[in-house]
Amino acid sequence: MMKILVGFSRIFVAALFLFSGFIKLNDPLGFSYKLQEYFSEGVLNMEFLIPIALLMAVFLCIFEIIVGITLLLGYLPKFTVWSLLGMIVFFTFLTFYSAYFNKVTDCGCFGDALPLTPWESFTKDVILLVFILILFFGRKYITPILPEASHKWIVFVSFTACLAFSYHVLMHLPSFDFRAYKIGTNIEEGMSVPDGAPEAEFKYSWKFDVNGKEEIVTTSGEYPQVDGKYIGVETEMINEGYIPPIHDFAIEKDGEDYTTEFLEKENVVLIVMYNLSKSEGEGMNVIKGLTDKAMAQGYDVIGLTASSPQEVSQKKEQYNLSFDFYSTDETALKTILRSNPGIVKLNKGTITEKLHWNDADQLILDKVEPSKPRINVRLKSQLDSIAKLDQKFRKLMQAKTIEERDSIAKLVGATEEEVTTDLWQQQSAIDSSNTVFIEQVFKKHGYPGKSLVGEPTNKTAWFVIQHSYKIDQYLPLIKKAGEEDEIPFRLVAMMEDRHLMSIGEEQVYGTQGTTLNHNTNTPIKIIWPIKDVENVNQRRKDAGYNTTIEEYAKRLYGDTFEYKVYTLEEVEKLKEKAN
Repeated sequence: MMKILVGFSRIFVAALFLFSGFIKLNDPLGFSYKLQEYFSEGVLNMEFLIPIALLMAVFLCIFEIIVGITLLLGYLPKFTVWSLLGMIVFFTFLTFYSAYFNKVTDCGCFGDALPLTPWESFTKDVILLVFILILFFGRKYITPILPEASHKWIVFVSFTACLAFSYHVLMHLPSFDFRAYKIGTNIEEGMSVPDGAPEAEFKYSWKFDVNGKEEIVTTSGEYPQVDGKYIGVETEMINEGYIPPIHDFAIEKDGEDYTTEFLEKENVVLIVMYNLSKSEGEGMNVIKGLTDKAMAQGYDVIGLTASSPQEVSQKKEQYNLSFDFYSTDETALKTILRSNPGIVKLNKGTITEKLHWNDADQLILDKVEPSKPRINVRLKSQLDSIAKLDQKFRKLMQAKTIEERDSIAKLVGATEEEVTTDLWQQQSAIDSSNTVFIEQVFKKHGYPGKSLVGEPTNKTAWFVIQHSYKIDQYLPLIKKAGEEDEIPFRLVAMMEDRHLMSIGEEQVYGTQGTTLNHNTNTPIKIIWPIKDVENVNQRRKDAGYNTTIEEYAKRLYGDTFEYKVYTLEEVEKLKEKAN
């Protein structure tokens, strides 16, 4: 009878150790993350082991496989059963500790292939302990199979093969992907909860002081009707309900959620770097070349990291990275890809490729149509409100009659008190407030052009700066927006001319006119002096204007006005003459 029990136990235990060891050896990095969790301060408080967690993970995985093989072969039975007993006693204690104190929610015994709760894992270890004890006390029945001379060579070859396999998966990616983010997975579908799925159930224990005595009333959530003073409530989960396979994935930046936006795009390359301080330098250089090529081919490229903005800024500068970084939970990033950095290719939220940086040259990057940026609806709404405020009192100041003023007041929502108060003072206060808001937008988004807020909202920031005293500060940013077709370039031309006139230099496009000596009896209306005036009409055409300087002058000052060329010296003389 004992011989039969030993024989069955031998096969059962060996098979389980071989399966467990191979599953974890397929993903030693993932197993090392689990060991780090056990070693953390909140569990075993053995943080000094964290730096060697990967080395330990590889050793434990290989050791599991080797003792499984030696048990099957009947090689070194005493060493084998003592090793098995030592391991199972340790892991039984570990899983009990984890389960009883609720420290680690998944033991990692079978990696991601077969997730077990701590109590399930503890039960599994107790069963294994029974079978190993049978082997321990009946080890005389563990007889060798195959010629004994071959045993050491089988163990040696197995050990070498395990080392080679672990090196391969560490330098590339796990050969078998059991995680929720495997190729072919649609992330959005993985985050959804099916109709009719069980919901989480909670027990609420409400404490009340009823006539000086503490009374506890239990409900499933609703506030109880108790004639007493409320003290507090304790919540206990009875049933956690359905948890989607993907429940911790989000793409965020500056407090905004971009998850849906990127999961809806067709051609996205994610550069996954859970911790930039631990990212491999050689890999970062590879990523630089790959991302530049991907963007040139029309792909949207973003980095996902849990690192701080300061670390992001430092790495971008160090490796001259031209893509933007977004924040994602560190655990999620470690689950997505066992490479730091690594590459994930998405098509409408579906993972089509996953690569270690060592395999970056295998990424398929066909030429694709660049995606159209998604309009920021919230920012557009804010800027539309700013645009109305920018013109509120300016329109009232243009009214020539009381009737026209009242009509405009109704249109812009001005009260009777506002209409009869100093309009320019009110508009100046609005302009100052608008400028502060637009400066915050510049810091967060750059210039809010048509790709971000659409048309005509893309002109709002231009109007606000045009009406401020900060043109010189933001003209370079607005020039860049015009060159990138985010705003009409004619607006850039107008702002540049206004700036040049304000500092007493020749304008370029002839958009600015002024009245000299307007406080005298002989005011002179002029078009401000123009640089290279002979070619100004071509420059106006190139900038997007459909009138010549002569036509524009009449439109500005009336049909009887005749355009006259002035130099800066002549303008100064006219001013001196008036004085």
